[in-house]
Amino acid sequence: MAQQPIVGVASVIDGDTIEIHGTRIRFHGIDAPESRQECTRPNSATWRCGQQSALALAERIGRATIRCLPRDRDRYGRVVAVCSKDGEDLNRWLVRNGWAVAYRKYSTDYVADEARAKRAKLGIWSGSLEMPWDWRARGEKH
Repeated sequence: MAQQPIVGVASVIDGDTIEIHGTRIRFHGIDAPESRQECTRPNSATWRCGQQSALALAERIGRATIRCLPRDRDRYGRVVAVCSKDGEDLNRWLVRNGWAVAYRKYSTDYVADEARAKRAKLGIWSGSLEMPWDWRARGEKH
């Protein structure tokens, strides 16, 4: 899919989806917890990990110009892309910092980053989580 890059200031929809100039962009190769999804801390307390993932992404990008390189379109018609801020791969940043998981069904690009975040118990790996695709499959609404 040879498309022109999508460049502009982004609005964060959730931990793996942004919007630039009215175009919804789903991050390639990663899956973040859904906005309403909760994770569990080691002390058994729950926390809004999906909301925190989105907030972490919003804080990381701020009002900077984001550049997304389209790879595909998903079944919802969203552009699937690798997005960057100042040359930093945001897809990788999310996984490496424990705010998303490698979406192995579609790509193995971020598996090593996930392993690193898991070992360091960062973000969603600080306790336990249900994989986002399993959470969605149970019919949870986001």
